[in-house]
Amino acid sequence: MTIRPGAARGFHGIRAFRHRNYRLFFGGQLISLIGTWMQQVAQAWLVLQLTHDPLWLGLVSVAQFGPVIIFGLFGGVVADHLPKRRTLIVTQTVAMVLAFIMFGLTASGVVEVWHVMILAVLLGINNAIDMPTRQSFAVEMVGREDMTNAVGLNSAQFNASRILGPAVAGLLIGAFDISIAFLINGISYIAVIAAYLAMRESELRPIEPMDRPTSVHGVLENLAEGARYVRNTPLVLLSVVVVGLVATFGMNFQVLIPPLADNVLHVGASGYGFLMAASGVGSTITALWVAFSRKVGPLPIVMGAIALGLGSILLAVSTSFAVSLLAMFIVGAGGIGMAVTANTTIQLAVPDQLRGRVMSVYTTVFAGSVPAGGLLMGAIASTWGVPLSLMIGALLSLVVGIGAWYWLSRIHGARRARIVETQIAARAAGESQLGIARRR
Repeated sequence: MTIRPGAARGFHGIRAFRHRNYRLFFGGQLISLIGTWMQQVAQAWLVLQLTHDPLWLGLVSVAQFGPVIIFGLFGGVVADHLPKRRTLIVTQTVAMVLAFIMFGLTASGVVEVWHVMILAVLLGINNAIDMPTRQSFAVEMVGREDMTNAVGLNSAQFNASRILGPAVAGLLIGAFDISIAFLINGISYIAVIAAYLAMRESELRPIEPMDRPTSVHGVLENLAEGARYVRNTPLVLLSVVVVGLVATFGMNFQVLIPPLADNVLHVGASGYGFLMAASGVGSTITALWVAFSRKVGPLPIVMGAIALGLGSILLAVSTSFAVSLLAMFIVGAGGIGMAVTANTTIQLAVPDQLRGRVMSVYTTVFAGSVPAGGLLMGAIASTWGVPLSLMIGALLSLVVGIGAWYWLSRIHGARRARIVETQIAARAAGESQLGIARRR
């Protein structure tokens, strides 16, 4: 049963909670994401301790996110043609099994970096299907009228978990053993799987199913249709390009922050956890702002990229833990302000039947930029040091943000010109009709 719309009228910022299925989704995901962030921190710290080289962090990033580049667009086809709830139950179960395997390897003391690489590849293949399916599932739970709020709340939830997960992981790794983070992550998946199982199919709003492609040509045409929509829709194209470039150059936290904490700031695993948590605080505040806003335009995409660049410059020159925490707060706020606004812009623009494929383009570019940027920035950090790598990424992100500002002004200018042309044409048609009427 859904809550009556009038009952939530005074709570605009949480109106997606009117829907029972969304409440289940939100609760399950919150628990699961805390575990996911604990594993992210533990995995990065494990790789650094095994190799003592930030380049390996970039290689693991390639292993985990590379499959999303290869299979991500096909994941969008899956999202548009298979029942999303059932697909997500399968992908979350696979992720749970992989987390428990990682726990077994670390608890027994036999883990090696190649184990991490193989499990990262398997998780990446799974995520290639899970990410576009989960992104496009929101509209089925809440409908188009509450989708902006749901996307904002999802992002706030994702980033709130970045506060607690990394901080707890850092403390647990420092006090006990790294394996406990993988164990907790595996257990946390039970909550989200149970939430999906408890949802009521009758209250979902599934999109009219499309005919499944039965040939290679049919699959490729499905992929091309989503890509053409992105290319031909200016705001969607801007969203994808800006997020892809800034994520490549400026959002390499899993690669650069562990060696920054260990070798530059000398704050250990606990300090690393708190740096990531500071980023989560900034991200959560920004995501809540989006969720509680009645209408969010595309400007935060541009402003977020610029803020991320400025915050990263501060992080690159800082040798103080306190200043670095502030810089990570700014970076987190800017990065998520950019990403969640881009996500919302795309979701509102895309037709329902194309949502999975268009979101797969977005998630493929976003996730694909992580291994590319991670490998590049990890190599720079390994050769010339973490501060220089951060500074290069910061300056490039700033350039992208400034360029996007100009691009967005051109889009708005073209839109205003079309409106004026339409008004002139309508006025001319009206005057013509009036002249005909008078002659009669």
